[in-house]
Amino acid sequence: MEKSKVLIVGATGYLGKRLVKASLALGHETYVLNREEIGVDIEKVQMLLGFKEQGAHLVPGSFNDHQSLVKAVKLVDVVICAISGVHIRSHQILLQLKLVDAIKEAGNVKRFLPSEFGTDPARMGHAMEPGRVTFDDKMVVRRAIEEAGIPFTYVSANCFAGYFLGGLCQPGRILPSKDSVFLLGDGNTKAIYVDEDDIAMYTMKSIDDPRTLNKTLYIGPPKNILSQREVVETWEKLIGKELHKSSISEEQFLASLKGQNYAEQVGLTHYYHVCFEGCLTNFKIGNEGVEASQLYPEIQYTTVDHYMRRYL
Repeated sequence: MEKSKVLIVGATGYLGKRLVKASLALGHETYVLNREEIGVDIEKVQMLLGFKEQGAHLVPGSFNDHQSLVKAVKLVDVVICAISGVHIRSHQILLQLKLVDAIKEAGNVKRFLPSEFGTDPARMGHAMEPGRVTFDDKMVVRRAIEEAGIPFTYVSANCFAGYFLGGLCQPGRILPSKDSVFLLGDGNTKAIYVDEDDIAMYTMKSIDDPRTLNKTLYIGPPKNILSQREVVETWEKLIGKELHKSSISEEQFLASLKGQNYAEQVGLTHYYHVCFEGCLTNFKIGNEGVEASQLYPEIQYTTVDHYMRRYL
């Protein structure tokens, strides 16, 4: 089957650059939206030039110029958006409504993958303030996509390994201690951790797959479904030392939110739902979804143990 031509929006971001790499590796003709909004950000400019050297096409376009988006979209079969939805970086989820309008007008796109890649927002109607804004905004985009009749795949990639494993699932930490760790509750709630490069590869494998059309792709590698305590034990085995452990109760954790700024509160409420509530593992995938590691067993995903060896 002929591989789809792909447009990646947000290609210079944390996940976007990995999507470009995976797209090129799988042989897709890859287009990257070159947004004027990056201004004089030299690192992003150099990254875009690097994509070009690797074989990607740079396409000018701006969220402030509807026709430029339509023109870019008309070049491809599949559009993938990876603009940031993380408040501690920048929260731009609703900008995608402009992209939806462009895709609708262009009329040629076979599949749109909006910027999701975390917890499935359709399962987070109960989420706490202020963190629920992330899920609410993603659902606004989903409704616009479906009302416009645009074919889609939603990707629920669970916990980015860099954010969670590096800090042993402790909010605000991205490097593992060799001395101590605090557990969230009893530390036994299961979550799912996925290497960011694997997220990109699973995503790209899905774009021409009829099994993922108009469904949610859940990325849940079975060896990476672990509790915080199991993550800590993995690290302890690697360093040959037991860490000193303390714990923070659910009540203490929620009370700690009050002294934080808005962006930090958003992130911490997400940690609450993942690490106390178990929102990533407390349901079964129904007919509306499929699981990536089952669809693509040929992908040798990165296990938690292998991922954490980089911190030794």
